[in-house]
Amino acid sequence: MTDATSRIADLRTKLNDHNYRYYVLDDPIVSDSEYDQLLRELQSLEDDHPDLITPDSPSQRVGAPPLSAFGSITHRQPMLSLANAMDTDELNAFMDRIKKGLDTDDDVTLVAEPKLDGLGVELVYENGLLIHGSTRGDGFTGENITQNLKTIGAIPLSLRSEKRDIPSLLEVRGEVFMTLSGFKKLNEEREVDGLPTFANPRNAAAGSLRQLDSAITATRPLSIYCYESGEISGASFETHFDFLNALKEWGFPVNPKVQVVKSTSDMIAFHNDLEAKRNDLPYEIDGTVFKVNRMDQRNALGIRSRSPRWAIAGKFKAQQVTTVVNNIVPSLGRTGAVTPVAHLEPVNVGGVVVTHATLHNQDEINRKDVRIGDTVWIQRAGDVIPEVVKVVKDKRLKSAVPYQLPSECPACGHDVFRPEGEAVARCQNLSCPAQVKGRIKHFVSKTALDIDGFGEKLVDQLVEKKLILTVDDIFELTFDDLVNLERMAEKSAQNILSAIQDAKETTFSRFVYALGIRNVGAHLSKVLENYFSGNIHTLMSASTEELESIDEVGPIVAETITTFWSDCANVDVVESCLSLGVQLESVEGPKSEILLGKTIVFTGALTQFSRNEAKAMAEANGGRASGSVSKKTDFLVAGPGAGSKLKKAEDLCIPVLSEAEFLEMIS
Repeated sequence: MTDATSRIADLRTKLNDHNYRYYVLDDPIVSDSEYDQLLRELQSLEDDHPDLITPDSPSQRVGAPPLSAFGSITHRQPMLSLANAMDTDELNAFMDRIKKGLDTDDDVTLVAEPKLDGLGVELVYENGLLIHGSTRGDGFTGENITQNLKTIGAIPLSLRSEKRDIPSLLEVRGEVFMTLSGFKKLNEEREVDGLPTFANPRNAAAGSLRQLDSAITATRPLSIYCYESGEISGASFETHFDFLNALKEWGFPVNPKVQVVKSTSDMIAFHNDLEAKRNDLPYEIDGTVFKVNRMDQRNALGIRSRSPRWAIAGKFKAQQVTTVVNNIVPSLGRTGAVTPVAHLEPVNVGGVVVTHATLHNQDEINRKDVRIGDTVWIQRAGDVIPEVVKVVKDKRLKSAVPYQLPSECPACGHDVFRPEGEAVARCQNLSCPAQVKGRIKHFVSKTALDIDGFGEKLVDQLVEKKLILTVDDIFELTFDDLVNLERMAEKSAQNILSAIQDAKETTFSRFVYALGIRNVGAHLSKVLENYFSGNIHTLMSASTEELESIDEVGPIVAETITTFWSDCANVDVVESCLSLGVQLESVEGPKSEILLGKTIVFTGALTQFSRNEAKAMAEANGGRASGSVSKKTDFLVAGPGAGSKLKKAEDLCIPVLSEAEFLEMIS
């Protein structure tokens, strides 16, 4: 046993070192076959001594049983998206905003990096061990894909401590992607096996990470580069570049093209140089990213609701080709937006065969004067959504006539409504068949009514068989309706009915969000819930003026809400839901106003209450819990091992409380 213990430890050390040299240093010293031989020896020894297996053993990357569904994980700090700069003028404007925000005339040092076209993930380590990993999701909650992320050899299962101490808590953000060579090989293998090929490397990477069977993910050529932090306890950094160097020392791969730029001209030069070389890289990128380097400057600049003020994504100019518009067809989205879509002669754009392109709205059609039969230039906007750029009028057919969107919904005949000042026309009919599937999928989704087992395939079947025409029909489904569907067992049918019954007891905010009212997301639904005290009928009868008086509700949002309720069909659906047993929980105001209007940040290893309990206590006393420290933070509550957030608070002269002091304050 002693010999086996020693040899297992030796093999794990060697394999981890080889992974580090291969993925981080790009300097392997053994061949693939030699590495595989060491791994097989370790697996054999662990099979003989299963009591010696540890979660961070290199042998544990593959082998977890398939999942039935992904769980969810809430990010301690939101995974914010980035604002975009579409050209160098907007990059210059970004630097000007940074200097203005910091009240300086000098250029600010930035960290520059390629913007990978992959899937954002978060990795969480406690005391050096990988605990879980998740997707970005909606920025606040992602899917738990830990088993799939473990199959990626570049992700360390445990952190290296030779050069730097390991923090008690480390959250690392990164981008999982597929190299062009790996993507090509994967598609060739799928063609041989008679399987459909992936459209592009990004889709291939995203699809691979969302496999319920991690053994499938393990066969896919996935890579990762790490680039940002979440919560950290037990370590702090003066600059972002210092953090990236620490990542490499802990065993994470960081893009070798990351560099520090010290002026606006250096920023523009980096962007232009990378754009010129984008087709020479072994992976796809769709732009550059620039982030303020100094952490104290980041804290001073703060964040917006969805993006940090200290970072920006510089987008590359899209590659353009010409093709012919065979037809223009109005398309309806989940929210009823009527979007004209050009049906094109198939053409390859940036490695993707494009057959459709958006024309956005009637104003854009008029401005570009796009007609059926025209030869047009198209591009993939942001390298993702194909759009028509302009018409080659020299090639226009004499028979071509101007195109006009219909004034009635092409799916239901309902009048199309175009709000004043907006470019998009919309069908407001909640029962519109073209919107039904999308509306129902949104209605039952996790952040809405969260009806377990009500997946896309089930929605498709129910709508196609006309068992569901509006969302309230969900609450009238019977056992016979479900059990007669394709691949539906009796137990599954009963489980779905039970889930529907459970979903009837919900909250005002979830229900309002589930209705899919344009501009009313999960956060704004909560704002409305607090203002109207959870009374749906009061909201339904609210005037535009009253809605505009609510903090965070502007004129456009107020008008879309009142327009939604002005349609009798939408009111009827809500009343039907309530008559079929949907109950909205009553909303209690805060127990006290001790923290009214205050923003509190919690950090460190809290010992007297959990983070969820901390957030609930803050809200119960009129306050708001935030995930990051800024000038607007009123208090920081620090538990043992508090790191970078504590330092930020001290730098900004923000009062720091212990857990006991916080409890005493609210008592």
